[in-house]
Amino acid sequence: MNAAPKKIATRRAPRAVATPAPVARGPAARPKSLTAQAYERIEELIVTLELAPGTALSEAELSARLEIGRTPVREALQRLAREHLVAILPQRGVLVSEIDIKRQLRLLETRREVERLVVRCAARRCSEAERSRFEALAKEFEAAGRADDETRFMRADKEFNDLSLVASRNEFAAGAMGLMHGLSRRFWFLHYRQAADTPVMARLHGDIARAIAQRDEAQAAKALDALIDHNEAFTRATVSTDF
Repeated sequence: MNAAPKKIATRRAPRAVATPAPVARGPAARPKSLTAQAYERIEELIVTLELAPGTALSEAELSARLEIGRTPVREALQRLAREHLVAILPQRGVLVSEIDIKRQLRLLETRREVERLVVRCAARRCSEAERSRFEALAKEFEAAGRADDETRFMRADKEFNDLSLVASRNEFAAGAMGLMHGLSRRFWFLHYRQAADTPVMARLHGDIARAIAQRDEAQAAKALDALIDHNEAFTRATVSTDF
């Protein structure tokens, strides 16, 4: 039987770092909606384990914490439920989802095939502005790796994931990948200290970003396979970890 849900728990706050400049989308780019803002902030709290697995979430508490109304928070939680980062349970409310090794391996199995398509399409179809941003992100990954800064890496990774989906110009692949990124990032954040993994992950992501910037589809796919190979080995190495 599951233990009683935990109240909102916090972990150490992420280091304050310079966030990479936003992706250029032209002079008429619209500001993010309150729902999008709520989603991004709650997702980062979950992925960085400030909201730990099993934590019971309250719309009212999150609304007060984020200083965003309850309706955008509710809509953000519904999106997070579709991405399996939270579970909305009758009579129990909203819980941050637990972490499961076997489920994580199945996710990586799926992610390899879908993300290979995404990075190839992004290399083929990215605009000049997107290509420049991929090059800048490759440098940002290098800087995060040199500094061994997990929060800087995580934020660059989030932008890289979002930009890859936009640049792929394939809404079906983007829809599938959008359901997997958060779970992958959270699992890594839970275990990366065991393997001193930030510099390695930063390098592997930088290789993909640079291949896309160079419009090299074959190299982008090869770099993606190297990343997933590493992630699978990383995941299997955590089997003995007590969750």
